[in-house]
Amino acid sequence: MQNLWNDSHAEKLVEDYAKKGVARDLALRVYTTRLLGGEPRLVLHGGGNTSLKTTTTDILGREWEVLCVKGSGWDMGVIEPAGLPAVKMDTLLAARSLGTLGDEDMVAMQRASLIDPGSPNPSIETLLHAFLPQKFVDHTHSTAILALVDQQDSEALCKKVFGAKMGFVPYIKPGFDLAKAAADIYDANPQVDGLILDKHGIFTFAETAKDAYDLMIQYVTMAEDYVARNGKAPFKPVALPAQPAAPAEIEPYLRGAIAIPEGDGKFGRMVCDFRTSPKILDYVNADTAEELATRGVSTPDLSIRIKTGPMVLPAPEAGKLDQYGKVIREKVAEYAARYKNYFETNNAADDVERTMLDTMPRLTLVRGLGLFGHGRSMKEAKIAADVGEMLVEAVTGAEAIGSFHPLALSDLFELEYWSLEQAKLASNKPKPLSGQVALVTGGAGAIGAATAKLFAAQGAHVVVVDLDEAKAQAAAKQAGNASIGVGADVTDPAAVRAAFDRARAVFGGVDIVVSNAGAAWEGKIGELDDATLRKSFELNFFAHQSVAQNAVRLFKQQGTGGVLLFNASKQAVNPGANFGAYGLPKAATLFLSRQYALDYGSIGVRSNAVNADRIRSGLLTDEMIASRSTSRGLSEKDYMGGNLLGLEVRAEDVAQAFLHQALAERTTADVTTVDGGNIAAALR
Repeated sequence: MQNLWNDSHAEKLVEDYAKKGVARDLALRVYTTRLLGGEPRLVLHGGGNTSLKTTTTDILGREWEVLCVKGSGWDMGVIEPAGLPAVKMDTLLAARSLGTLGDEDMVAMQRASLIDPGSPNPSIETLLHAFLPQKFVDHTHSTAILALVDQQDSEALCKKVFGAKMGFVPYIKPGFDLAKAAADIYDANPQVDGLILDKHGIFTFAETAKDAYDLMIQYVTMAEDYVARNGKAPFKPVALPAQPAAPAEIEPYLRGAIAIPEGDGKFGRMVCDFRTSPKILDYVNADTAEELATRGVSTPDLSIRIKTGPMVLPAPEAGKLDQYGKVIREKVAEYAARYKNYFETNNAADDVERTMLDTMPRLTLVRGLGLFGHGRSMKEAKIAADVGEMLVEAVTGAEAIGSFHPLALSDLFELEYWSLEQAKLASNKPKPLSGQVALVTGGAGAIGAATAKLFAAQGAHVVVVDLDEAKAQAAAKQAGNASIGVGADVTDPAAVRAAFDRARAVFGGVDIVVSNAGAAWEGKIGELDDATLRKSFELNFFAHQSVAQNAVRLFKQQGTGGVLLFNASKQAVNPGANFGAYGLPKAATLFLSRQYALDYGSIGVRSNAVNADRIRSGLLTDEMIASRSTSRGLSEKDYMGGNLLGLEVRAEDVAQAFLHQALAERTTADVTTVDGGNIAAALR
């Protein structure tokens, strides 16, 4: 493990923070915390913690001895001083005399002792940091350390590797009991440089930030060196098909199978993040991969991210995807049944009331391909995939020097269903479109961009498709939520398929399609040349058909229904003079939306259209508005507000109509009019 301490970088950070009133010790605490948090083999996504014992003053100017300890929700890799809330030491130290202290009471005590009551909750391991006397304390979940402690004879092995310089703490759930036990072990031999926590991780401590960090790197390196020197080839590979299917080809089947059933035809969808590497392939192709997956996870906090461990799928064979889709559903059913049994068995062990979490995996290993992380957002999916990579690292090391023997599932259950974690999860309500993928054509235009932005704000990941790729990417960036921009000519079926394939490769599939791209050509219908009319039909009808066909292709693979939304336009029901070239294909598109509703309602596909009029966009430009209002003797305001409500209709209003249709679970074959009121264009 490389030691990344750099004197000039450390001093630069100290100087920068000094200008903001941050003391030197706290600045150095931030510096080494970031060094630890930036190395995934040490710390991942909110895991680990660090602390500093110092003094500070409260709002009344009174000085207190405090512990500045990592706060809940902060990532060590990007931590700021605010992420190390100050807790009064006298209260923390007094707690050691207690015989028992429940988790909720411990959290309440720590919050009551904050210098700033607006600070985040201090780490659940705050008391352990407080009970150790050193000024700086570091804690990580090093994969190399886990390779040693995830063994049947972990204590003897750690003594062999580290000698008497590291204390060994048997596994206890993080909290008050662990803090007392660890402090007692330290007191029995205060000459140690740190503590090894069985099935959990490592603590190091010193009087300076640099020394505590150096010790962490030193002992992690010792563990790495031991594994490298003594490790054997841990895995034997299974046979693989001669022509495996590509990862993107199986993603819709996988994504559909792991969608969380919410009853009444509803699903809590998830997105996927794929990873592969030689090390990952060695692991997923191992003949023991399925059995290893049932043993548990390398450190208990991973259960919050990937439950009891991964699901393992056989290698997919090219050209046999439908059959493989059935295999995936069988494996998901097996995983769900195993998880349900795990919950029911362990839940029955006491009289605590718990609600079972969903039974779907968050990590899938696919032989021959690699691993997929799953989550209700791309951020969650990436975290699960990151965790998967470190699980591979830790288990590979454990198997190389012995046999992976992690924390028992009964103990893991205690942490996964910890009341503190349950409360945190209960407060994390998903947005209406969380986990869903929306593809919007004409996505860089006024209506498309407004729709992409609104859908992303409601939790969807959006694939913004536009003829101009740069504009599509700009609209996706503005939408946010990990949305992507794709350049495609929707009149080219190959380009449309490629856009959907891109959505499939990045997110795992598509759930909602807003077929919005269009353009208008003017001219009297009896004088219009065939080329212009055919060009309009290619964009304003056949492109919608091509988009819808590709959507249905993925909807059928996913098996969780889907939503088709078409921009039909007022011209579809109330033709205007000289606009036949635009209105005729739009009228056909309106009926196309109803045909899809008719033909695919049986598989849960809803198909609706929006009838919008007089929207500032690429179709109705500022120049056209000025020309038309002048020719009618109206102000631009009166022209744009020429409806029953007397209000200009905006692109955002059309976006709201699309969102309403996306969420209207009992509505299909509908046309929603967004024009401020035009009786001539009103339906029924």
